[in-house]
Amino acid sequence: MVEGLRILKHTTTNASSTTLTLKVIGAGFGRTGTASLKMALELLLDAPCYHMSEVIGKSGHVDHWLDAAAGNPDWPAIFEGYVATVDFPASNYWRQLAEFYPDAKIILSLRDAARWYESTQETIFSKKLQAFQSGTKWGRMCKATIDDHLGGDINDREAVIAAFNEHNEEVKRSFASDRVLVFEAKHGWQPLCQFLDVPVPTTDYPHINSKEEFDGVFELLNSPLGARVTNGEGLPDGPIHEELLSRK
Repeated sequence: MVEGLRILKHTTTNASSTTLTLKVIGAGFGRTGTASLKMALELLLDAPCYHMSEVIGKSGHVDHWLDAAAGNPDWPAIFEGYVATVDFPASNYWRQLAEFYPDAKIILSLRDAARWYESTQETIFSKKLQAFQSGTKWGRMCKATIDDHLGGDINDREAVIAAFNEHNEEVKRSFASDRVLVFEAKHGWQPLCQFLDVPVPTTDYPHINSKEEFDGVFELLNSPLGARVTNGEGLPDGPIHEELLSRK
């Protein structure tokens, strides 16, 4: 156990014993409220939602995504036991997933492009995180499934924002309005529940602290378990999310 950070099993359902298929595909990039959206979808759909935290926590999933980047995806193996997916790396494969799961609805999570870019530079595209990933299997996976889709240089402001905007417009153009929801966290429950045809919860829409959340990621990578993560071996207790991505 990492001091100051509890590594938790997924608490929603026993995913390994549940046969599910994707009902929701999140096409929005990481840092567009995807951590909060994951928690929201799990509450609304009463089943697990895939996220980068699953790639970190589950043994073999880095390899799965390297295969996907090489053109040999095994979507049923990646999403076994999950009813939805959000965040990188899956959001860069929205078109393939939409074809493979034709009944799934698409949620395009958005935020202001400039604020999104600044957020990425402090967290998922930061030099600090790149240092942890350098020369590792996880780093190769991130380059193939994320960086290369953004032009390769994830610190080039103009290029990355252009890729962000182009991606969002392409998703919007690709689906009829009854299959895609353009969503921002500030919209809250109402449009999301209407789109998914589920009741509106009585609790507040989840809010994950947008920058401080990454303290837990860096703490994990600095711990003795960091080598397991960067080598794609996962974590002893499996997928992680709430504790890792909700530090205040």
